[in-house]
Amino acid sequence: MSNSRDKILSALRQHSVPDAALPELPGAGGITYVDRVAQFESILTSVGGQFIRVADRRQILPQLQNLPAFSDAKKICSLIAEVPSLGCEIDNVADPHDLEDVDFAVLEGKLAVAENAAIWVTDEDLRHRVLYFIAQHIALVVNRSTLVDNMHQAYEKLPLLKRGFGAFVSGPSKTADIEQSLVIGAHGARSLTVFMVND
Repeated sequence: MSNSRDKILSALRQHSVPDAALPELPGAGGITYVDRVAQFESILTSVGGQFIRVADRRQILPQLQNLPAFSDAKKICSLIAEVPSLGCEIDNVADPHDLEDVDFAVLEGKLAVAENAAIWVTDEDLRHRVLYFIAQHIALVVNRSTLVDNMHQAYEKLPLLKRGFGAFVSGPSKTADIEQSLVIGAHGARSLTVFMVND
């Protein structure tokens, strides 16, 4: 059997296709917006998220304290220096299963996209990436300077050759599979608040 395999692979190697240059795609740069922030806010709100713009990171905690999901939380994991954790020191958590009861997570977003209100998140500074999906409520903090118009621009900025975890998050978890009725928080975060920081 391996003899047949070797013959096939040998024949394929003898008939390799020459490399071809990638085609030019004029106008494929994606849509752009006059006001990226307004576009981002509009889309985020339409997919069930909440948008809060702040001048600096010191304003995040007072804004969070106005949210019942945060003020009522018994376990808060925060990777934002200006927001203290409560009952959760993520660096001391050995087993990600111990994060099953996190009420609120405040995490860093690396890049924001106006086109679809997606935020790129990684586990670069996070020991357990499950925190993005297991917490009942999530707040993502993203700098205004990282906001791009569209996914074309976003992918140009991503270090795609770097190994590790990365995902785009847009709005809270949701599904409309059952009886075409939209359910928020079906299999992930029940709410997503995005803080956009002027920088």
